[in-house]
Amino acid sequence: MTSEIILQYFPDLSAEQREQFEKLPALYEHWNSQINVISRKDIDLLFERHVLHSLGIAKVMAFLPGENVLDVGTGGGFPGIPLAILFPETQFHLVDSIGKKIKVVTEVAVALGLRNVKASHLRAEQIADKFDFVVSRAVTQLKDFYPWVKGKFNKQSNNKLPNGILYLKGGDLEKEIKESGLKVTQYHLKDYFKEEFFETKQVIYVKG
Repeated sequence: MTSEIILQYFPDLSAEQREQFEKLPALYEHWNSQINVISRKDIDLLFERHVLHSLGIAKVMAFLPGENVLDVGTGGGFPGIPLAILFPETQFHLVDSIGKKIKVVTEVAVALGLRNVKASHLRAEQIADKFDFVVSRAVTQLKDFYPWVKGKFNKQSNNKLPNGILYLKGGDLEKEIKESGLKVTQYHLKDYFKEEFFETKQVIYVKG
């Protein structure tokens, strides 16, 4: 599967953005052979299961120039790296508690020439900065995730949704949402992407 799938859903990419997306498979194959950040079976489906999945957040929210976004538990750089390619004037801070994963993120960002990405070997709780949005991909249950980032949001909101969390999750989330006690808005990715993989995938929004 090639980056054509990205162009299908995001047709307005610049030549530089297209080139950056095109470079992702070779970069992740190279780093994955040294530090396993993506399951072996998924590397062939990188664009669908990792890149396009990450960009599901962009279907819900277009980040603005100058906004600051924190990616918690980024792993090999998802959703942060694809979002940073798509929104080059938005600042992204990618954090993970596993140092070797952050090494991959740093190397990929440098190879792509992404000047809007900062990567840190940290837990979310250790970050003192404030952000407009927090993104993440199925790191843990919502009730456990929310306390990590509570209080890390800028007071001033400029986007169509107030500052908050945009969390990629899959499956039946009714119990998890109920247990969290949070007021949640659910966006179903099958409304945006036709591939079967997205049938049960959602972006969960929680106001910060």
